[in-house]
Amino acid sequence: MINILNLNYMGLIREPEGVDFVIQSKVLTHKQEQELSEYISKRKLEIKKKSKKRIIPQNV
Repeated sequence: MINILNLNYMGLIREPEGVDFVIQSKVLTHKQEQELSEYISKRKLEIKKKSKKRIIPQNV
């Protein structure tokens, strides 16, 4: 599976006045949906663990 979150070609495209761009996503297979869901879950846990390390101790 290609890691679509790390590709570097994404950017901001401004629409000319009076023109609407329509983005059509590729249809994911069931396996790809599961892999993406697992990847997102892992990343959320990693971010949560990192944010817990920043807890400031309170003076007692």
